[in-house]
Amino acid sequence: QVQLVESGGGLVQPGESLTLSCTASGRLVGVRDMGWYRQVQGNQRELVATMTRAGTPQYSDSVKGRFTISRDNAKNMVTLQMNNLRPEDTAVYFCNLVKIVGPEEYEYDYWGQGTQVTVSA
Repeated sequence: QVQLVESGGGLVQPGESLTLSCTASGRLVGVRDMGWYRQVQGNQRELVATMTRAGTPQYSDSVKGRFTISRDNAKNMVTLQMNNLRPEDTAVYFCNLVKIVGPEEYEYDYWGQGTQVTVSA
């Protein structure tokens, strides 16, 4: 299977920066997308940013211009650079990996354990 290990969460003040990293291991043939979602307790998990294997990024409108996603396919790693953080960015951030399997191209989602990001004065 696939394992995702995240690092980099923490407590920062508004306007500061954090970098989240996620490294994948296991059976990684067929990996397509890697990215980040976040969830506030009581709300649905929402997309933050994701990147295809070819390097095409996608961002939520709320983070465009502040967050940058990057990916190193050789290291099976995805990184989220978060600048100018706001209190509303406070959430648990989850690493996500999408794997395509078989001739039918089934999509499988894998998730990390989550890392807390808190933005507060």
